[in-house]
Amino acid sequence: MLVVSFGTSYADTRKVTIDAVEEKIQKAFPEYEVRRAFTSDIIIKKLKDRDNILVDTPEKALNKMKEEGFEEVIVQPLHVIAGAEYNDLLEVVKKYENTFKKIAVGTPILNTPDDYKVAVEALKSQLPELKEGQAVVVMGHGTHHPANASYACLQSVLDDEGLNVFVGTVEGYPALEDVIEKLKAKNIKEVTLMPYMLVAGDHANNDMAGDEEDSWKTILKSKGFTVNTYLHGLGENEKYQDIYIEHARKAIEGEEK
Repeated sequence: MLVVSFGTSYADTRKVTIDAVEEKIQKAFPEYEVRRAFTSDIIIKKLKDRDNILVDTPEKALNKMKEEGFEEVIVQPLHVIAGAEYNDLLEVVKKYENTFKKIAVGTPILNTPDDYKVAVEALKSQLPELKEGQAVVVMGHGTHHPANASYACLQSVLDDEGLNVFVGTVEGYPALEDVIEKLKAKNIKEVTLMPYMLVAGDHANNDMAGDEEDSWKTILKSKGFTVNTYLHGLGENEKYQDIYIEHARKAIEGEEK
């Protein structure tokens, strides 16, 4: 089983997110050998140069499996949405369809309509108790890909659940300014910022919770909000770990392409 993520150069968060998910997947599927691949060439290079840690790209990992005589491969991505990175991974896997007797790819956290309900239930387990005038703002990555619509769908399900949780993205829609309009409309005074990403890496530490003038924390404070930060990636949440296991199980059973 090949577990694929963008990767992170933050050792502390890697341990409690990517490492933790891989260990849980190994425990859930003891008959499979679990291996790792990162899709970010920059992170792969940084880990090699800085820490002498070697991580394969998906292609390299699959080539090794081919050379070692593996016949069945399940690829489980740790992506949040079925965006450009996930599509790129599908293209890579397609090249190996005739290499293995079976190769299947699990889906990201947010894919089918039911996935959103499961994801919101999982998110509830890490939300603080919200009083009047308080809200949580989650930071998604955002993308130029049509799958950016996943964030709006997630917001709809959060609204259906009556939760004061607002979705924003770093590189897509909704942007922080869209979220601020909603916070004002709901008369929110205090905000807790959370990353809606696998790891609490660069975006969470700098773009979300950093002290720079363009960080979400700084901008919200300048608008008069009281701001708290929650620096834990989704990979630390056991319920999100379980989502990946369930999606891998479906891939094994042939329910997902």
